[in-house]
Amino acid sequence: MTDILFGQAYYLRFDPKLYAAMKPYPPLGTLYAASYLRARGYAVALFDAMLAESESEWTRALERYQPRVAVLFEDNFNYLSKMCLVRMRYAAFEMIGAAKTRGCIVVVSGSDATDHCAEYFARGADYILIGEGEITLAELMDTLNASPKSIAPDLKLDEIKGLAFKAQDNSIVTNAPREYIRELDALPFPAWDLIDVERYRRIWKTRHGFFSMNLVTTRGCPYHCNWCAKPIYGQRYNVRSAANVVAEIKWLKEKYQPDHLEFADDIFGLKPNWIEEFADLTAANNLQIPFKCLLRADLLSETMVDALERAGCEMVWMGAESGSQKILDAMDKGQRVSEIYTAAERLRRVGIRIGFFLQFGYLGETRADIERTLQMLRDCAPDDIGISVSYPLPGTKFYARVREQLGAKQNWNDSADLAMMYRGAYSSAFYRELHQRVHAEFRFRRALGKLKRDPARLALTMLLNFIRWQFARVRLKQLEHMPVLPSLAVAKQ
Repeated sequence: MTDILFGQAYYLRFDPKLYAAMKPYPPLGTLYAASYLRARGYAVALFDAMLAESESEWTRALERYQPRVAVLFEDNFNYLSKMCLVRMRYAAFEMIGAAKTRGCIVVVSGSDATDHCAEYFARGADYILIGEGEITLAELMDTLNASPKSIAPDLKLDEIKGLAFKAQDNSIVTNAPREYIRELDALPFPAWDLIDVERYRRIWKTRHGFFSMNLVTTRGCPYHCNWCAKPIYGQRYNVRSAANVVAEIKWLKEKYQPDHLEFADDIFGLKPNWIEEFADLTAANNLQIPFKCLLRADLLSETMVDALERAGCEMVWMGAESGSQKILDAMDKGQRVSEIYTAAERLRRVGIRIGFFLQFGYLGETRADIERTLQMLRDCAPDDIGISVSYPLPGTKFYARVREQLGAKQNWNDSADLAMMYRGAYSSAFYRELHQRVHAEFRFRRALGKLKRDPARLALTMLLNFIRWQFARVRLKQLEHMPVLPSLAVAKQ
């Protein structure tokens, strides 16, 4: 009999935009938790929702493994889990119900459960892990049923840090917070053996011609962007040693032969000299597998860019957000527009591709600020872009500023929703059209730059995107004057 069945509630099938892109990665945070509990002597199994068709597959996993404890351990390295998408919340509720029906103790860990404890308890959760979950879960399991490698055999429930549960009077008890794990090298590598790796390989090879795997080198982010929620790792930033990361890459290469790696860190290589050491070790061990990562523009010094190139970096994504310094300052971003330009130039010099994350609709943004962002796109010419509108999440300064404007809809249903949930300068329809307009111009200019290589095919691509671009420009002019919902109150500053 299985002690613990791990699962998570992000189903790629329920997110049309990401399902169409089809670049799936297994739930890394869940794999870490599974490997940690297995190392403590527990028999574990895993349900991977990422490639599942529906919650019914979770039900079949419960029937197959008959676990005593069912753990929904969300992948906290996946930004979509942090967004608390409504469709995934209801998937979690259904999964909790299925587990309770089969007599399981149900434990939940994740951003949404942390922010909405009462709702998850009302749906049947027995325990919620607050903050980093591995050690808290191990102590909870030891308290419920001591293992051969028990780390906390004598703890009572109210002594387990980072745990929330319902008392006998149905009140919610939230214990003292858990300290963050500082020695990340001490954690076992993720339990990749619980994943159908070959299924992922087939999908990647068929759709994209290569196989990509994910890993992380850090936990947390020390920066203060006021729209960024940090319910799991807080403001701390802890780093694995470069040697430990390279050992994992060596293990992945020997066992699974990936063609590409994605580092899922919030900020990659922030610790001084870390990337230089990482580059030295990957070169020395012939482990320069192409990879992509996320970095801030103000960190991309000449030295760091050279080290990234030496380590095999194929693409750097930057949270550029806006081409308006006024908006970056309002976000507490802590970087200059000029630094974005400089970083793009440095990356292009060494042949590293560039991705920009952009955010529209932030408080105080005007049409002139939007135009500055569009001009930055034209000037820097990134290789890819990701576009969103500002999204208020509990626990952030941004959320506090717009809280009184929020209505019943406080989360997107899926990642393509793009609804404005507070009173922005323009309507949701405007920002959705802006999304189309920016992508159309971006694709047009990208095709224009490649025209000489394949003129016949790219000329058609250019024509279609030029038409979309011009149509969207007209629609934006119309939507610009559409009144924003008058029922929303003005945010208190």
